[in-house]
This record gives sequence, structure tokens and C-alpha cells, in this order.
Amino acid sequence: MNPLQKKTPSSSDRDRRRKTLLAGGVSLAVVGFLTGVQILGGTPSARAEAPVAAPDLRAFSFAPVVDRVRPAVVSIRVNGAAPVRETFSETFPDLPEGTPFDRWFREWGGPPGMGPGGPGPRGQGQGPRHNWRHGPGGGADRVVAQGSGFIISPDGKVVTNFHVVKGATGVSVVTEDGTEYDAKVVGSDEKTDVALLQVQGGKKDFPTVAFSTADVRPGDWVLAVGNPFGLGGSVTAGIVSARGREIGAGPYDDFLQIDAPINKGNSGGPTFDLAGTVVGMNTAIYSPSGGSVGIGFAIPAATVQKVIHQLENGGEVVRGWLGVSIQPIGRDIADGLGLKEASGALVAQIQSGTPAAKAGLQVGDAILTVDGRKVKDSRDLARLVAGYEPGTKVNLGVVRNGKDQTVSVELGRMPQNLTTAASAADDGAGTAATSLDDFGLALAPATGSDGKGLTVTDIDPTGIAAQRGVKVGDVVLEVQGKSVATVADVTGAIRAAKADGRKAVLLRLKSQDGMRFVPLPLSAS
Repeated sequence: MNPLQKKTPSSSDRDRRRKTLLAGGVSLAVVGFLTGVQILGGTPSARAEAPVAAPDLRAFSFAPVVDRVRPAVVSIRVNGAAPVRETFSETFPDLPEGTPFDRWFREWGGPPGMGPGGPGPRGQGQGPRHNWRHGPGGGADRVVAQGSGFIISPDGKVVTNFHVVKGATGVSVVTEDGTEYDAKVVGSDEKTDVALLQVQGGKKDFPTVAFSTADVRPGDWVLAVGNPFGLGGSVTAGIVSARGREIGAGPYDDFLQIDAPINKGNSGGPTFDLAGTVVGMNTAIYSPSGGSVGIGFAIPAATVQKVIHQLENGGEVVRGWLGVSIQPIGRDIADGLGLKEASGALVAQIQSGTPAAKAGLQVGDAILTVDGRKVKDSRDLARLVAGYEPGTKVNLGVVRNGKDQTVSVELGRMPQNLTTAASAADDGAGTAATSLDDFGLALAPATGSDGKGLTVTDIDPTGIAAQRGVKVGDVVLEVQGKSVATVADVTGAIRAAKADGRKAVLLRLKSQDGMRFVPLPLSAS
């Protein structure tokens, strides 16, 4: 064969060449893809050579803070007399004794809502209570309650909740190392649920924690340390969810809401910030089941400090006092008073001989400021006034009959057992009842001993007055700040309010619940 003659490839040769070309094409495609990655992501060789650094999880640990503060957190054990509670079989006769439910009932006082303290915010912080039934001739039952606390001075002053030590005949404090000390209650304040204890024995070198002076904010990290379920020394973490919560626990509610889990036994324990200072004292939980659902409440550190300062110096808390019954100013009341904002507190009643009466404060005054500080609502006014020492002179900014005024008041001392005076309303039916159909109520001259005002003799349950809480038997004493004795007085006051451009008319009522103002929208009349 001529060596220069081209050889015709066979079919097998063509197949091998095709496979080689395809393989080469795939290789080029892979190289091209990797080249693209190299361009977009940087030099592969350099990235491959750099070691992958593991995250330093220790940087996110709460342990350093906990190590500093936990020695100052203590468990509180309380002895006291308690009534005999029902046994499991007495409460649930259809279920046999000896079941896990039986043991749970004995240790925890029954199902949710039946245990110590019952349902509600207070009492849910206390830990397991064990009771012993004495046989014939035995003494009164004894109960052991457990809570938490924290040491604030080297000589052993301990802060906890009032409800933890309420009714105690004996109190002991257990430190982190398990040492138990007797303690006495120096003083307590039920209104804020704060108590101060003093460890006995003369030791002067207890570890302590300090109160925070910073302004805690929603979103700040917090740590709760305490004695949940009697376990002792437990730590949970979370954030501040909200401030200024009112939960119906007392007249000065101003709680921090936290989502760090707290349970029975955490009551009285501290809530720390990341600096290891106390921002609050764990007090209550919201719990449909009796356990933590992530909504807890703590008394702010500033409140605890104020109370503790007075308990240290005098063993009791004294507060400033005006001597008035007040109610919040909603939008309708604000419209009736001609106020731009629905804020402040409305004076519904003034007790004779009180600082408010002596200063010339009047029923119907809208208190908007105290020494220049804005009053948000009636509860805020109560907190502000209570924060002053008795004898302090304060200037109240009020609106009276549509005009701004300043009333100077020297505050008195709040009585220890202050109660709101309530008057029973007359239910006498008048024979000359005249209907105010647009509001859904009928009035007649009152027939009580004082003969003042008009009695509500009938009410439309679907009317606006009923919707605002007016009831048969309530006595209308004033309309728009003016005393009324006849139906004509009422209708005249309503016409005057309309002429003044008011959007609502204010009725001052006397009922079994006391004195209060009720706004009725004029758009309904």
C-alpha cells in the first residue's frame, strides 16, 4: 500500500475516536465550570489551603455571669400553719389511690388551679408544699413552702416576695453550698409584694448582688436564677418582652414581662442583666396549666429598691396620699371634658378632711400632671403620688370646667388599711319617671335619705347606657359637673354640652361600687 495513501477508518475506529472526543468535551466542560466558579468565588487553591475555623461557642455563654451571681441567690423555706386540704380520694373519688396522679396531688396540691395560691398571678411562684395529717390529738397541720431570694448585703439581708413568706411562723435561707440559716422577716409590703429578711447568726461575709441602675429595654437579654420546684440553683435565659404590665396583682402594678421560663419556686428570685446586676424580682407567671408557658413577670429593680430602703429604715412602707377616688380618662370622657388627649385621671370622689379636700381639689377635675410629669392614667397617678414621702408638696396640673389650673397639695400619709368607700344606691322606683330613650334609660327623683340626684328606674339592655355599665338603681348625681335633681336638669345639661360642641356627656353616678363617671356619646342622642 502506498504509504501516502490515506487509510479509510473503519467503523470501530470511528466509534473509538467519537468516544475520545466526547470524553474530552466533558473534561473541557468540567474545567470551564470550575473556571467559572473560580472567577466568581475566588481562588480555589487559596480557599482550600485556609483552615476552616470552628465558631467559638464559649463567646455566647452565659456561664461567666452565672458564676458571679449564683452564690448570692438563695432558696427560701417557710414553715407556717395551714388548713388541712383534701386528699386525692376525697377530691376524685372515682380514681383509685396509688396512681401517679395520687402522688402528684399529694406533692403539688392538686391539679392546676387547685394548688397553693389557686389560680391567678400571685401564689403561683411558690414551690411544692407538703402537708402532714395528724392523727387524733395531733396539732395543727404544718406546711413547708419554697421560694427564692437574693442577698443584697454582706451581713445577710435577703430580698424575696411578700407572698413567699406571708403567714410564716419560721423562715430559713439555704445558700448555694447547701448551708441553711435561720432568718427573720424584717418587714414586708403586700401592695408591691416585696419582703426583706435578715439571716441570723452574725455572719458578715455573704456574697451579694447589686441592683441595676440602667434602663432595661424590651429585647434585652435577662437571666432568671432561682429554686423552681425546689430544685435549687436553676438558671434560665430569655429577653424582656415588655414593660409596664398590669396583671391585677396590686394597686401599683408595673411589671417587666420576661420570656425566660420561671416556675413555682422562682418567686422572689432575681432577674439579671448580662452585667450581673438585678433588673427585677420574679413574682408571677401567666399559666393556664400551672407551669411555665414563657410569660413571666418581674417587679422592676427601682420599685424593689424603694421599698427595701423604707423596710430597712423603719420596717414598714409609707406612701403619699391624696384622698380621692379616681378613674381613667378614656376617649369618651376626654371628649366630654374637651381634652385633646385621652390621658390623665378623673376625680370621681373626694373624702372629707383629706389632703385633696384641704387643697381645694374638686370632683370632676382631670389631673393631667404631677410636678410637671405627665399622668398616663389613674393607675399611673396612684403610683406617682405613692412614690412621694408624706408631707411633700406637689403641684397638680388639672383641667377644671375646660380651663387649665394648678392645685398645690401637701400629701398625707396613706392609711395602712385603706378601703374605697362604697354607698348602696337607692332602688326606689319613682312614680314620675321620665324616659331618656335615646340613651336607653329612665330616671326618677331619688328617694334616699339625702334626696340628691336621680335614680335609674329602667334601662334598655341594648342601649348605650347599659353598654357603658349603667344599671337600675344607680343614682345620677351630676351631669357635666352640675348637680341634678330633676329630669329637666339632665336634659338641660345635655343641650348645653351639645351647644359647646362636646362629643360626649359625663354622668357622675353613685352605685354599690362607689362613685364613678360614665361618658355617654352625644351622637347617640
